[in-house]
Amino acid sequence: MHNSSQTEPPPAAAGTSQGFAHAKAILFGEHAVVYGSPAVAVPLHGLGVQTDIRRSPEQETRIESQLFSGNAQTAPEPMGPVVAGLRAALDAVGDPDAEVELLIRSAIPHSRGLGSSAAVATSVARAVANLHSTVFDEETLHEIVQAAETVAHGRPSGIDAWAVAKPAPIRFQTGCAETIDVGQRLVFVLADSGHHGSTAEAVGGVRARRDADPSRIGGMIDRLAAITDAAVDDIRSGDRATIGRRMLEAHELLSGIGVSTSTLDSLVSAATAAGARGAKLTGGGLGGCVLALADGDDEAEELADALRTAGAPRTWTTEVRAT
Repeated sequence: MHNSSQTEPPPAAAGTSQGFAHAKAILFGEHAVVYGSPAVAVPLHGLGVQTDIRRSPEQETRIESQLFSGNAQTAPEPMGPVVAGLRAALDAVGDPDAEVELLIRSAIPHSRGLGSSAAVATSVARAVANLHSTVFDEETLHEIVQAAETVAHGRPSGIDAWAVAKPAPIRFQTGCAETIDVGQRLVFVLADSGHHGSTAEAVGGVRARRDADPSRIGGMIDRLAAITDAAVDDIRSGDRATIGRRMLEAHELLSGIGVSTSTLDSLVSAATAAGARGAKLTGGGLGGCVLALADGDDEAEELADALRTAGAPRTWTTEVRAT
């Protein structure tokens, strides 16, 4: 992924172990997933987080990160998910009383719908496992990350915890995730709107509008679900043109249920004007990011330039490889 380091991570110091995780973006199904419908998420490789861990020589658990540096016992509320994930991981390896030092380095922006908290928890859990010369199976890792996500979000669906840990796109529905085979390499440009999203506010707003007008809003949510299921087959066949058209329709529907903004709409328009196959908001909306589908690497570079010209403070380019 461009705009972030593509070099190999530095080797761990003696006695230090590492864990990694990547960001994710919702390609289809946001908001419909709240009502039991499927969603499709894609990995954002390279836009990630690395955690270094070692046993503490000071016999106290310390965390060094962009948000906080100090004793874990004095960590502020925003660090609660990290501490919860660490404790759950240490419990899982049978070493609950261990005192460790964590160094967390994340390139994933916060509050943009990219799975930042889940990715940090995943990297912490993997670092703990590596420190104990083991590997968590998928279910154990998921449970650990969900413990952190519960602190972060209250009642997490589980999609972030699966999506940041799996290397390929997933179809997620009611707690279950399945990997999607990819028929043709897909290149996406992610554009930051410059505004925090609020999933809770967006979900609450959609629910209120659905209660007030169940036929119209419910119909849009049903159509979002239908697009998502159809898109799974498009990804398997590598049909970029149809994926792009579905992205544009999904954005119109998301705008219709009230979760887009003028900034997001203008970025989608800029992307399509610059030749994107499709573009849409990704995640809860009311801020966050736009995801645009390019035809290839050169086209993605032009697309990223156009999106920055249109006001995106940051862009990233990522690929989903054919399987």
